[in-house]
Parts: sequence; structure tokens; C-alpha cells
Amino acid sequence: MAHWLMKSEPDVFGIDHLKAEGTTLWDGIRNYQARNFMRTMAIGDRAFFYHSNITPPGIIGLMEVVEVGLPDPSQFDPQSKYFDPASKPEAPRWDCVRLKYLATFAPLLALDRLREEFTPEELAVVRRGNRLSILPVPEACATRLYELLGAPS
Repeated sequence: MAHWLMKSEPDVFGIDHLKAEGTTLWDGIRNYQARNFMRTMAIGDRAFFYHSNITPPGIIGLMEVVEVGLPDPSQFDPQSKYFDPASKPEAPRWDCVRLKYLATFAPLLALDRLREEFTPEELAVVRRGNRLSILPVPEACATRLYELLGAPS
């Protein structure tokens, strides 16, 4: 099982939205590196849900990957801000995964605390200027995150 950190703004789609829905498509990713990370995900992988663009930003929840390799439907919708006119149903450019809600952490594990606990080489989210919305989390870091969150791994 691999671990990931996936960012979303809580006013766009937050942990409470995921909890209410139970599962969701993680769509609208329009960065090739983030997309490529998503393409390596497997069913059963876990993802730390990170609230971004709030004060303080940080890890607020936990999700599990339940479906992989799905074409992102927003790329074909001309009404979507994620519409990609160059992407075709027979050759989609953008993928997504389906995630299932597992837990909410209160209080969230704030970015400042993450910076105290991890180096930028250990955990990419603490690297200054890192804006990538999907990041791998090394196993040793995932174990420490579970401990900091007081959650079973």
C-alpha cells in the first residue's frame, strides 16, 4: 500500500464534502506530474486529505483509493472550467481516481507542525513553493504522520 497527500481547498471540496458523499472522483487535475502520480495509484492506497488555501493549511483527513484509471469526465464538459478541447473520449488526456472517506482529524495537522517534524527531502509538502496538488508520501513519513495524528495506520 502506497501513501499520498492530496490537496483541496475546503470551500471548493473539503473533508466535510467527502464525508457527506462517502466517495468522490478526484477530478480536475490539470498538472501532468500530479496526473502521473495519480496514474500510479492502486486500489487500497491511502491518501492524506490536505486542506490548502486556508489558515492554517494542513492534513485534515484520510481517504482510500477505491477505483483507478478512470477518465476525468470534466475534460469533455464544455461547461466545466476543466474542459480540455484537445482531449477526446477515445484518447483521454486526463485521468482521475475514486476515493473513499475514512477519517477526519481534529484538529488538523498544520503545515507549521509538519515543517517542525519533517525536512523538505522527507516530505515534499513542506518544501517552500511546492504547489503540486498530489504528492507521494514515503512509508516512513506515513508512519510518523499516523503517529502525529493519533491514528492507526
